[in-house]
Amino acid sequence: MERLWNLVWRARGDTYRTIAVAIMVALGIRTFLFEPFNIPSGSMKPTLLVGDYLFVSKMRYGYSRHSFPWSLGPFSGRLLGSGPERGEVAVFKTPADNRTDFIKRVIGLPGDRIQMRGGVLYLNDEAVPRERVGEGPEASCWNNKRAAVYRETLPNGVSYETWDCGFSALHRTGVFTVPPGHFFMMGDNRDNSSDSRNQRPGGVGYVPLENFVGRAEIVFISFDEHSSIFDPSEWSDLIRWGRIGMTID
Repeated sequence: MERLWNLVWRARGDTYRTIAVAIMVALGIRTFLFEPFNIPSGSMKPTLLVGDYLFVSKMRYGYSRHSFPWSLGPFSGRLLGSGPERGEVAVFKTPADNRTDFIKRVIGLPGDRIQMRGGVLYLNDEAVPRERVGEGPEASCWNNKRAAVYRETLPNGVSYETWDCGFSALHRTGVFTVPPGHFFMMGDNRDNSSDSRNQRPGGVGYVPLENFVGRAEIVFISFDEHSSIFDPSEWSDLIRWGRIGMTID
């Protein structure tokens, strides 16, 4: 009986060790390689949709305390890697609380001047070229109208689509000068995005380099926000198969 008990105890110990190793490996991957995120809002439409699940690369920007779970990294500043480039889609912690995850596009680098004039993005006093390429789906705007879809091209050649819902408070702004070590972030859904244009206390504001978590790389699964897993008649539309494996530009 004692021998049997020892065997059971040893097997239990092996199980615990296996679980511990698995947890450590998972935490290592999440901290140093890739972390999964989901999209809860429409601020990055049409690039990212509500229900998209994506992987974010940690290696691209190096590591800060925000690279670790619950921002418990044992150091300040940033190690290894390089800062984000203009046009990249990135996950970051909002400076207001240093714990809420946001995902936006990098528009302004340190020293840049950013302004919106009549819905057109100006970068260092030059209008960023954009071309109208179509319309969004029905009720894609806050006023239940279709958004105008523009293809915007930044000076470094990065090109992407944005939504323009017409006049809003975000269509015309003052000039934002990005401070050293910070970046200016904007959503592609230009009239429905809380981003660096919101400089009020508690707003996003300028994002320090330390607050970046990683670069958005690829959509690994996408669920239609209007379909229910509890309704079998909607199962055929639940997964957006065409978005699986889509790289994020």
